[in-house]
Amino acid sequence: MGNILITGGAGFIGSHLARQLVSLGYNVTVLDNLNPQIHGINPERESSLYKSLPKNIRFIKSDINNKERMIEAIQNEDVIIHLAAETGTGQSMYEIEQYCRTNICGTALILDILANEKTSIKKFILASSRAVYGEGKYYCKEFGYVYPDSRSEIDMKKGNFEVKLENRNVKLNAVATDEGSKIHPSSVYGITKQVQEQLVMTICPPLDIAPIIFRYQNVYGPGQSLRNPYTGILSIFSNRIKKNKQIIVFEDGKASRDFVYIDDVVRATILGIENEKAGNQIFNVGSGIQTSIIDIANHLMQEFGISVPIVINGSFRIGDIRHNFADLNKIRIMLGFSPSVDLKTGLHNFVEWVKQQDEGEDKYEYSLAEMKEKGLYK
Repeated sequence: MGNILITGGAGFIGSHLARQLVSLGYNVTVLDNLNPQIHGINPERESSLYKSLPKNIRFIKSDINNKERMIEAIQNEDVIIHLAAETGTGQSMYEIEQYCRTNICGTALILDILANEKTSIKKFILASSRAVYGEGKYYCKEFGYVYPDSRSEIDMKKGNFEVKLENRNVKLNAVATDEGSKIHPSSVYGITKQVQEQLVMTICPPLDIAPIIFRYQNVYGPGQSLRNPYTGILSIFSNRIKKNKQIIVFEDGKASRDFVYIDDVVRATILGIENEKAGNQIFNVGSGIQTSIIDIANHLMQEFGISVPIVINGSFRIGDIRHNFADLNKIRIMLGFSPSVDLKTGLHNFVEWVKQQDEGEDKYEYSLAEMKEKGLYK
């Protein structure tokens, strides 16, 4: 399976993946629309992600919903790695049509082509997200493992940010979320990833195409877009620190995420291409470790050697989750994957890269004002 198409291949994960696959001898085609939110207004000149792509790939500039260009891209390919997506959790709550058009309709178009055109595709790898789990998995002594619903706006306005069971006053402890956990996304973005998964797992097997789904946690590392104010908390905080601006930390700063380094994500994805056991499976890809947002802010300031004010004022975004981190037992047992880059090393590598970059205009406050106007930032 030497010919690989990467949709969204000029993005953060895609460009890293393309470079690694080319170095391994694969023939790579990249289809990407070079979205200005990620790549800048003049991407061919400004985007370090685009310019980092190997010269010997086939590049197709196109929107994911352009059927003619998609048919062209798929020809003679063996594997599709479908990364193209809108990815901002907060933004998805008001750019609803755009997120559904790109994530759901774009995936449906690819599957429609596979179902109705003669192709040589043997594997379809989908980049999904931990967002499908919503609030994730918890444990309490009274009820065992539970999957709480989204937190109420009333509770969060009172400063009660931890998740709870409805009408139950019991302590819940976040635990690692495994692939068999309840799927109940709390954002439009998460819903679109859930639908993508269902489409891929339904359509591919009858076509003798092996579907593989990777639920990525919070991916970070050198090459991450510093232009997008709607996603990538490490990029957002780094921009603020470099400009000596205060960092706004939502809620009480104790919300946590699973941060996984880009090299580990690339390695896991390539295992999906090369390991036959991966077919027809869903895997978490993460570090398996939860880290609070306030700790991330402090780690970044230490790496930069710059101290800026941290504002913790109880503000919150509708659709955000409280805690989520990955159970990696399945991918470890089936594919032999374990993360190799710890957070301290990864953050050091990331910050050293950021120091060399021109981060451009800081649009974070604009993005918050936009969400506030829509009633999604409180």
